[in-house]
Amino acid sequence: MPNSGAAQRRGRLLWVIFAAVIVLVDQITKVWADASLVYGQPNPILPVLDITLHYNPGAAFSFLSDAGGWQRWFFTVISAAVSIYLLVWLMKLGREQWLLSMALTLVLGGALGNLWDRVRLGHVIDFISVHWGNAYFPTFNIADAAISVGAVLLIIDTFIHSDAGDK
Repeated sequence: MPNSGAAQRRGRLLWVIFAAVIVLVDQITKVWADASLVYGQPNPILPVLDITLHYNPGAAFSFLSDAGGWQRWFFTVISAAVSIYLLVWLMKLGREQWLLSMALTLVLGGALGNLWDRVRLGHVIDFISVHWGNAYFPTFNIADAAISVGAVLLIIDTFIHSDAGDK
C-alpha cells in the first residue's frame, strides 16, 4: 500500500493535535479559574463537587509542596523528559494500537498542561474539588483528569494485550 505511510503520519498527527487540544482546554479552564475564583473559597456545583481555586507547587496530591522551591525545577525536568518519551513512543505506534495511542495522548496532554503551569507560574492551578461530606479528595484540574484517565487506559491496554509478548 503506497499510502499506508501517509495514513500512518496523519494518524500520528491527529494524536498530537488531540494532545494539544487537551493542553488548550486545560489552560483555558485554569485561566478562567485563576481570574474568576477567590483562592480557597468553595463554590458548590453539586453536593459532591465544588470549584475551589488552589495552587499546587508540588506534584500529585501536593507531594513536596512545602519543599522550599527546588521541587519546581525537579518536577519541570521530570515532566519534560516524560513528555518527550511519551511523544517518541506515540510516534512509533501503529494505527491498530489506538487504545494505547489514546492513553499516551491523554497522559501527554495532561503532562504538558501541568508543565506549562509549572514553568510559567511556579505552581499548578487546581480547581476541581470532589468530596463526600467533609471527606475531600485532593483538588485537581483538567490535566490531572486526562493523566488519570490515560493511566487507566494504559492499564486496560496492558491487560488486553498481555499475551502479545508470549507469541
